[in-house]
Amino acid sequence: MIFTRRQLFGMAAGGALLRAQEGGQRPVFRVKVDMVVLAFTVTDNRNHYINGLKPSDFKIYEDGILQKLNTFAEGGQAPVGVLPDGKVQPLVDGKVTGGPGLDRPDAFVGTNVFVLFDTSNFMYKGFVYAEDAIADFVRGLDRADSVAIYTFSRNLSRAASLTRDHNDAISGLRKSVAGDDTALYNGLLLTLRDAAKVPGRKVVIVFSNGPDNASMVAPDDVRAVAEDEGISIYTISTNEVNKDEISSSVFKRMSQRTGGKAYWARTWQKQVEAFEDIREDLGNSYTVTYYPAPNPNDGFRKIAVEVVNDPGKKYRVHTRPGYRPSRTL
Repeated sequence: MIFTRRQLFGMAAGGALLRAQEGGQRPVFRVKVDMVVLAFTVTDNRNHYINGLKPSDFKIYEDGILQKLNTFAEGGQAPVGVLPDGKVQPLVDGKVTGGPGLDRPDAFVGTNVFVLFDTSNFMYKGFVYAEDAIADFVRGLDRADSVAIYTFSRNLSRAASLTRDHNDAISGLRKSVAGDDTALYNGLLLTLRDAAKVPGRKVVIVFSNGPDNASMVAPDDVRAVAEDEGISIYTISTNEVNKDEISSSVFKRMSQRTGGKAYWARTWQKQVEAFEDIREDLGNSYTVTYYPAPNPNDGFRKIAVEVVNDPGKKYRVHTRPGYRPSRTL
């Protein structure tokens, strides 16, 4: 049996997903993609961010097919329209001259950050320190960035809805309470469900000890949702990388496949450093949108970002490897 993502999200919220699994059915996730939102960073061979590049400095390919950029933004700046010759122009009513634009251009200013905080009994010892690390991260976000705070143990709690009022988000964070069992992937799926409704660039930061003992969904299925929705997942584990090899492998794969990064940070200092690295990533990223050119491939489409003026091939682009378009059910 094949479920669409819309059906899956509804089942996850209503409990029907459990019934499907008990019947031996494995959900298959599909998404209809009208516009692709692609975020990426560019670094040199010393891992320094490369800023100030223009749309004409990039070529975006899907399965080797060159794509025409629609809009372009750097860091938290407002997006600009991209003309056929690669030049840019301000968006007028969200539109690009002679082409499509953005329905809500204001939503493409900055990044929508969803912090998913593990409050299960696995996190009990470091609970207060973890809260402080998250609060410091939120305080340091760009004013254009919106942030939501979600917590989870067996169930998901929306401690603070998506807002540009960072103090309000921290206030919600401080109301978090410790829970019991850990349903990380259930919580992540529901967080992705909320993030998918928001236009613009979106990232989810999972702050967790790692082990999951209560979820009803498989991590690779959840990761596929993030891939197809273009939502980068950053994971910060308070465990040691080699202590829980299963969770570590999942975190690595989930982050790499969605354009995020994975960190292992047992101490408060390491956790703060991980959040600082994520914040730098967000502030030094590029975000483009495009409408995919005709492509017969209805499976996984590989995305490649080429930096045009890089004769020494010193630049490295970090982004998600691709996505799955819609298929006929």
